[in-house]
Amino acid sequence: MFRKVCVCLALIFFAVPVSAATIYIDPGVATLNRGDAITAAVRIMPDKETGECINVVDAVVTYTDNIQPVDISIGKSIISMWVESPVINKDNRTITFAGGIPNGYCGRVDGDPRLTNVITEIIFRSPGMQVGGSGDGDVRIDFGPETQVLLNDGEGTRAPLTTLGATFVLEKTAGGSGIVDEWRDVVRNDNLPPERFSIELVKDEEGIDFSGRYYIVFNTSDKQTGISHYEIMEEPVLEFAQFKWGGVGVPWVRENSPYVLKDQTLNSIIRVKAIDKAGNEYIATYIPDESQKALSRNALYTYILFAVIGLTLVTSIIFMWLWWRRKGKRKLIEEDEDGTDLIE
Repeated sequence: MFRKVCVCLALIFFAVPVSAATIYIDPGVATLNRGDAITAAVRIMPDKETGECINVVDAVVTYTDNIQPVDISIGKSIISMWVESPVINKDNRTITFAGGIPNGYCGRVDGDPRLTNVITEIIFRSPGMQVGGSGDGDVRIDFGPETQVLLNDGEGTRAPLTTLGATFVLEKTAGGSGIVDEWRDVVRNDNLPPERFSIELVKDEEGIDFSGRYYIVFNTSDKQTGISHYEIMEEPVLEFAQFKWGGVGVPWVRENSPYVLKDQTLNSIIRVKAIDKAGNEYIATYIPDESQKALSRNALYTYILFAVIGLTLVTSIIFMWLWWRRKGKRKLIEEDEDGTDLIE
């Protein structure tokens, strides 16, 4: 009990840094029974005394080996442009992420009671009922020395930064009322699809990033559980262009933005499916303009095939007509030789 009180007092004492932005874990102190899960929010607080606004967050979160991160949500994040979405590396016991905030984040608006400063939420789970080994001791979650924030001053100045980690106390027994897992309940209750979004078609005119090819850009958010992943489909526009020897329907492919199109002739309907952590989905569609389309190789082969078939049919009809005509003339000659008068 004395240890918990000391930790709380330490966090309170250092919670108000002087002239520095603060990145911290919320909650900073918690007690977990065996098997429980906790949602730890990574939050940012600019230094309001100097009026600073934060433009970029580049962070490394570390954790001890007696707890495991099981999921990540960016549904409530103030970051809208991710350079690196949060990634869990269980071998190194790190969680890394980097992203930007257009126009900067200057702190909570006066009068707004909400803590609208979430960067990401990390779901940690306590070990099961085993005793000893990595399941014992207090959990410590910290920020690596690489963690930095940049100011929205037009120069990307590195801001003075205070980091506040968290300490979770692991109980040796399970809770009497069962496993506590708020994140599981959030996922189960999420029945709303991701936010609507559109697909932007771009061509790399300079040939720098994608060798002059067409690519698409897309992004959306999900305020409940966050986006799990995206899937893309390029569906041929012409029905006969879908023909394949023994082929099946066009598949969905798991990809991210930006995505270089397979069909550079733009003869396909482009669909992007956003799927959230609960499995809800929203599909955006982009239909290229006729002026953007080029004749695809498949379409060219198809046109040639139809042309050959058409020419074959016309030739066959002409041949049959000539054959019947010659046969009719031969019959007339034979009847004339027999003295048959065909006209009465």
